[in-house]
Formats: sequence, C-alpha cells, structure tokens
Amino acid sequence: MIRPRGGDFLYSDQDVEVMRRDVELMKSHGADGLVLGALTEDGRVDAELCMELLAAARPLPVTFHRAFDVAHDPAVALETLVSLGFERVLTSGCDSSALEGLPVIKRIIDQAKGRIIIMPGGGITERNLQRILEGSGAQELHCSARSSRDSAMKFRNTCVTMGAAFSAPEYGLKVADVSKVRTLNAIARNTL
Repeated sequence: MIRPRGGDFLYSDQDVEVMRRDVELMKSHGADGLVLGALTEDGRVDAELCMELLAAARPLPVTFHRAFDVAHDPAVALETLVSLGFERVLTSGCDSSALEGLPVIKRIIDQAKGRIIIMPGGGITERNLQRILEGSGAQELHCSARSSRDSAMKFRNTCVTMGAAFSAPEYGLKVADVSKVRTLNAIARNTL
C-alpha cells in the first residue's frame, strides 16, 4: 500500500515525494503489485498524480484503494480509473462496509463491464461473504480475516487509552487468522 499517512487523500508535495520513494522501494523489494489512490480537493481522482505513480509502478499491477469510496461521483471516478489503466478498484460501495454499500458495488460492477476488476472490501466476514458475492457478482474480494487475541499483560490501567476512543483496545491484538482465511475461501469457492 502506497499511503504516506492517514486522513484524506489530498496529498502535499512532501506526501507525493514519499509516495514516489515508496513505489520504488516496493518494486526493488519484489512486490507483486501496489495499491494506491489520490484525490483532488474537489473529490475527483487526481489523474495527473495517479498517472505519474502508475508509470513508476509499471510493470506491476496497480489497484486503486478505498479513496474511491470518498470520491465525489463514483461513476465518474470509475471511468477515470479505467482510462488511467488501473487493474482493479477496492471499494466498500461508498459506505461504511461492503454489505451496506452492496447496491453501489453492484452498480459499478455493471458499469465496469469487465474493463476493471471491482473488489469489494470492508467488513467482509464469513457471515456476510456469500451475500456480498451473490449480491454483487464480484469475482474477487478483500478481507482482513483477523481475530482478536487477548494481550498477555497482567497489569492493565483501564483509565488510559492510546489514541482515539474507537481504536483497538490496548490489551487486545488483531492477528491474522488462517482458519478464517480457509473458511472465507471455502465459502467463496461454493458461491462463485
């Protein structure tokens, strides 16, 4: 993922320089593909910056990340991404989760007509995967497949949180869960 910071997707000159270096670093370390995205101040795809980063990333495949979900007009954004040559777009359907954004995901898959892969992502679990695949017609999807694991810390100061109130608990860890990956793959195989 080529993303110099959290927050919005309108990047400063300094952010762009970090992104350029990160593209080169990822390529030199054997990345199989890159994920990136940038918007203009009016919420459109920053075609100029994306074109520059795509050129630097080639021959690697490049996915446009969920900046798509906060673009001004998803239909226009999709056409821009197709014209720029992105291989896929990761989206929650411009909503908080792929399940909530399912109508938009379906609409942009229909609009894409196979010119770009639409990859639903955001809140996909073994409970909603089949519904998302069947409701969207997507052929690929993105999910974190993580589980929570309790920290080994014995002493816990429950009066202190590190960061936002909605962040992960300080005494819980998010870890990759191979069994969830296997379950999600099995559901997808049976659905597609």
